[in-house]
Amino acid sequence: MDATRIPRRKPRAARIGVFGVGFHAYWTQFDGLLDELRGKLATLSDRVESHGVEVVEFGIVDDAESAYALLPRLKAADLDLVFCDMLTYATSATFAAIVRGLDVPIVLVALQPLRALDYARASTYMQLCNDDVCSVPEFTGVAVRMGRKPPPVVLGTLHDDPIADAEIAEWCDIAKVLHDLPRARIGHFGHPIEHMLDMQTDQAALTAAFGCHVVQTEAEDLLQHQRQVSDEEVARKKTEILAVFDRPDPGSDPLTARLTEEDLDVAARVAVALDRFVEGQNLDGLAYYYAGEEGSPLRRLVTNLIVGNSLLTAAGFPMCGESDLKTCIAMMIMDRLDIGGSFAEFHPIDFQEGFVLVGHDGPHHVNIAEGKPVLRSLSKYHGKPGSGAGVEFKIREGPITMLSLSVTYGGRFKFVIAEGQSVHGPIPATGNTNTRGFFQPDVRTFLKRWAAAGPTHHFALGVGHRADTLMRIADLLGIEAVVVTPGRE
Repeated sequence: MDATRIPRRKPRAARIGVFGVGFHAYWTQFDGLLDELRGKLATLSDRVESHGVEVVEFGIVDDAESAYALLPRLKAADLDLVFCDMLTYATSATFAAIVRGLDVPIVLVALQPLRALDYARASTYMQLCNDDVCSVPEFTGVAVRMGRKPPPVVLGTLHDDPIADAEIAEWCDIAKVLHDLPRARIGHFGHPIEHMLDMQTDQAALTAAFGCHVVQTEAEDLLQHQRQVSDEEVARKKTEILAVFDRPDPGSDPLTARLTEEDLDVAARVAVALDRFVEGQNLDGLAYYYAGEEGSPLRRLVTNLIVGNSLLTAAGFPMCGESDLKTCIAMMIMDRLDIGGSFAEFHPIDFQEGFVLVGHDGPHHVNIAEGKPVLRSLSKYHGKPGSGAGVEFKIREGPITMLSLSVTYGGRFKFVIAEGQSVHGPIPATGNTNTRGFFQPDVRTFLKRWAAAGPTHHFALGVGHRADTLMRIADLLGIEAVVVTPGRE
């Protein structure tokens, strides 16, 4: 049975510019060509818009003068990404000023209407209508001469081309990541556990690399919200929680019990307070760790965030335990790609079947659970103070991707990426997530390669194989990246 899907609180969004290029000399030579190319441009704009983004179309650029005129319009449009539609042959002067002056990623799109020319009826006009690839080498070459990287290219046919369609969809996903990262307000309270040196994060460096702002808050701010929670709000939140989660009997772990009414009540009350806190601070995510005084209301509060944070994470607000700001960013990237992004680390290896358990004690992206996630009462949280409800499930069976955001010796961020498979089989009933992660070429070699890449011990875990997409995002952000899979080292 599939898990109940929690709707997003904010839709994924991006603003994409589309302009076409051509050669002004053709318009007087070939009647109707310009109108036909305008139709091609409109077709691309409609296709891009179908992926849930806002499209701003800028028409056709056909000489150097019109390119220079377009540049300030592109800059003023607050775009996340630009598609340059290679409608027919165009001189590189129609592109040089734009690629030199625009700081937004540009993707060249060369989609010809015909899968092949009708050679028996071919004409120069037919060729020009399908000459989309003709200027691509010229444009990438002039980009290099302007001091820029060669723009990526989507190549194919305008109609019935699933490969090209998938590439356009991927770039729209990337635009949604690029849209939200520099606008994100990531809340933070508390501190990393003292001895977890890999969790230490320079918040100014996060702003420099991703544009996000870290909002410093206090655990007491959350406590103030909890004091204002009504019984009616708690009752509604309990109903929401029970619609999402099962409450099974305990398994073999003596720390677990069937979810108690007291733990459910606490989890619901804290979740309502957390909703208020996130809204009041206008947050897009949260990283936290705080112990509080033993026996105090504050400790009861800050040690029972797992359920509420898991609900928020599934709604598109990555919430990250152990004060891990870096993994919060990794989770946001995965979420904006619509592939989940659950808080994870490595658990024991199964040397008999050749996999490693990947999971954590929370919070988690319940929308990518295999079946209905589970709540258990835990008499203690291992390695942390407190007790209460724990979230347990495994990631949807099939392809998975992991993203660790680490820091190099020079203080630069680095993406460490891996692809694997979530495979059917039992997981321990410990009130934590755990997924049977199979990785090539074998679990020993994979884990050695992963460790050698210098990751943090946490990572974001999502569904699907999206290493190539994450590598493109890293390249656009100017961040070092490595994929820990065979042939990709």
